[in-house]
Amino acid sequence: MRRTFTWLFALAVLALELVSAAEVPRKAPEYAFLMPNGKQVLLSHYRGKVVAFGFYFTTCPHCQVMCQYMEKLSGQLGARGFQPLGVAFNEISPAMVADFMRTYKITFPFGFSPRETVYEFLQENPNARGVVPQMVLIDRRGVIRYQSRHEGDDTFFREDVLRSRIEELLREPVGRTPAPASKTQKKSDARRAH
Repeated sequence: MRRTFTWLFALAVLALELVSAAEVPRKAPEYAFLMPNGKQVLLSHYRGKVVAFGFYFTTCPHCQVMCQYMEKLSGQLGARGFQPLGVAFNEISPAMVADFMRTYKITFPFGFSPRETVYEFLQENPNARGVVPQMVLIDRRGVIRYQSRHEGDDTFFREDVLRSRIEELLREPVGRTPAPASKTQKKSDARRAH
């Protein structure tokens, strides 16, 4: 009986993960968030740039460190077309976001948004136990190419991995996202070359 319960529990957890697993790559839907000064920021405004769109809690130490890293990358890679954006979605006020930006010296667009809107954008189950930070990397065409996961993703936020992925997207020709070639396409291309 105990084995059956354990097996059913594991199956339920797996089913919940599959239901909440976001499809990647996918076109990034429009997203609007408010800055502390009341100005609305639209994600579509940054089309043509490689965007690291992060979702944070202002009280989370990991989020604070990641925002500082995004600020550093903005200074290093901004001229090449990199743009970090941030949204706080814990229970906060605009004044708390402004204090967060001032304390951690955040100069990139950073605002706030309701939790439900964040989970909808991430294609995640709003009832699942979430962790922060969460992030998507969006290519110049507006396609989400990488997305962090809620559980068991200990590599996405490693600085070397994140920087490597951002630089990969920056190297892609503007207006073109490479798609993996199928075996049929590779054979066809090889015949044309001869």
